[in-house]
Amino acid sequence: MTTSYLIRPIQLDDNAAMASVIRTVMPEFGADGPGFAIHDAEVDHMAEAYARPGCAYFVIERDGVVIGGAGVAPLDGGEPDVCELRKMYFLPQSRGIGAGAAMMQRCLDTARVLGYRRCYLETLTGMEAAQALYLRSGFHPICEAMGGTGHHGCDRYYLREL
Repeated sequence: MTTSYLIRPIQLDDNAAMASVIRTVMPEFGADGPGFAIHDAEVDHMAEAYARPGCAYFVIERDGVVIGGAGVAPLDGGEPDVCELRKMYFLPQSRGIGAGAAMMQRCLDTARVLGYRRCYLETLTGMEAAQALYLRSGFHPICEAMGGTGHHGCDRYYLREL
C-alpha cells in the first residue's frame, strides 16, 4: 500500500484544524454530550496541551490538510508508569488507508520512549472499527475505568503492556 499521508508532531497552527476534526468526529458516534472529550479544555489548544513533559501529539496530514490525530499523555489520577492514548480521531477520508495502525504504532513507540510501561484508553460502544484497531494493536478490554479522566460518557476501557 502506498502511504498517501504524513504523520507528524502537532504544531501551533494545527490547533484549529484538530479542534475541527474532534468536533466533527465525536458527534458522528454520539459522543458530544456531557462526559466526553469533546468538552475538554485542551481541544482548542492541543499543541500547547501536549507540549508538557511526558506528552506527545501527532496529526495525520494528507495533501496539506490535517485529517486526524492522536497522542499520549500521563493518565490523570493514574500510576506514573501508565499513559493514556488520547484524542485519537480521524475524519472519514483518513479511514481505511492504514493511517490508524500507523498512528497507533507512532503513539505506542513514543510512549515507550517517554518511559511508560502501560497504555490505557477509553472509548464507547458504537466505535467498533476503533475497538478492532485497539485489539489488533495488543490492547485488552478491562472491566472498569482507570484514573480520573472525567470522561464518564465512555463505557469501554482497554489496557496494554508496552
